[in-house]
Amino acid sequence: MTTIHCRYDGHLRCHALHEPSGSALETDAPSDNQGQGERFSPTDLVATALASCILTIMGITADRHGWSLDGSSARVEKLMTSTGVRRIETLKVWITVPGAWEHDAQRRLRAAGEGCPVKRSLEGAIAMELHWDFRA
Repeated sequence: MTTIHCRYDGHLRCHALHEPSGSALETDAPSDNQGQGERFSPTDLVATALASCILTIMGITADRHGWSLDGSSARVEKLMTSTGVRRIETLKVWITVPGAWEHDAQRRLRAAGEGCPVKRSLEGAIAMELHWDFRA
């Protein structure tokens, strides 16, 4: 179990403290939803969680096989609904993995990324598109 403490600081901003590490972050409402957009919004953190989870689980798989994922990256785009209840409509993620990868290694890394806990938790609630680019 992990505990995170969140505090509302006013002006649509919150402060979050990760209890185990003492690491902190602040959020702000986006400029298109009454905020100043000067920090990650809560929905930005959902998008960030997906991209970083994909890379982290791929990293676990790579470490297990003695592969290097150095230089790998993920770019995520978050699209919000434009009508009805405001929510995340779609998350699109482009994963780039540099290096010459055999087909089996690519398959294993893709399966790891596709099976990350954040993606599995969001499935059925948010549309997600993952785009893979293994570069030589």
